[in-house]
Amino acid sequence: MASPRHPVSAHAVALVQMDRLQTFAFSVCWSDNSDTFVRRSWDEFRQLQKTLKKTFPVEAGLLRRSEQVLPKLPDAPLLTRRGHTGRGLVRLRLLDTYVRALLATSEHILRSSALHGFFVPKPLDLEPMLPPGSLVILPTPEEPLSQPRGSLAIHSLEAQSIPCVQPFHTLDIRDRPFHTKAQEILDILLRHPSGWWLVENKDQQVAWFPAPYLEEVATGQGQESGLALQGSGRQFCTTQAYEGSRSDELSVPSGARVHVLETSDRGWWLCRYNGQIGLLPAMSLQPEGLGSLLGRPGFPDSAGADKVAEDRTVPPVVPTRPCMSAIQSRCCSITRRALGQEQGTRVPR
Repeated sequence: MASPRHPVSAHAVALVQMDRLQTFAFSVCWSDNSDTFVRRSWDEFRQLQKTLKKTFPVEAGLLRRSEQVLPKLPDAPLLTRRGHTGRGLVRLRLLDTYVRALLATSEHILRSSALHGFFVPKPLDLEPMLPPGSLVILPTPEEPLSQPRGSLAIHSLEAQSIPCVQPFHTLDIRDRPFHTKAQEILDILLRHPSGWWLVENKDQQVAWFPAPYLEEVATGQGQESGLALQGSGRQFCTTQAYEGSRSDELSVPSGARVHVLETSDRGWWLCRYNGQIGLLPAMSLQPEGLGSLLGRPGFPDSAGADKVAEDRTVPPVVPTRPCMSAIQSRCCSITRRALGQEQGTRVPR
């Protein structure tokens, strides 16, 4: 049975790790021009593969191998560099290659209920917060996710480089002075939920650094939930589908990412979605969880950008430093080994 909308493209964005449980985050674009974030486990992807082979035996090559169009899903080696996390990163790359190939197959496969049901956001995907203790690991942007199988290599946990908005002084993980200047570029190694991120400077010093002092985070500060956003475009996601009944209302599917332009205590918020502006019921919106954590910027207008520039003259609020035990509880062993601090990762005082 065909679905009214179907996924048209998707790519892997992060590995989300909670103790031994790993899920793989994907950004999915749909035929109605909406886009969503979803997280699925390796077993769920394997089950999808089995379902598709059962639903499409011809395309799976079960009758004739020459007619096979469904891609195969190879697994990562059991013994992988950097252990459990390293294997998860290899699986992330394999899944990215698999999903891209899958969505490049026949139109009737893309429109199947099996594929729609797999990628449509579930309640877990719509939660505004990740579970406590979650570790989000981003792939290095310089290395394309889709690579030949023989060339898969995880060189580091670096995700991206972000400039500082103002000078800041702290200590690195070896208790050496760590000084930054305005607009100095830092490499992000780990995004910790406490608001202190693991960074590296050009001298290869590694330190815990307050996220509000990084440009990507600072541009999103100062948004009060009870105030009108005046075009700032703060991202929310829809918890349920809504069909507009008036010309000034929007129609959106469940899990769609929308930009809230103005809030109101009347229960209707002005939003932008798919190039259109209209009203949506506030009860069907909630702050985007995974997408915000992955650092997807909003779409501020010029007035909003000017206000950000003015706000940068005031030092950002520094979050409370987590204690050493809190850091250890939320960092996996691979992170501690990468820091050379297997016996007690130190947090600068």
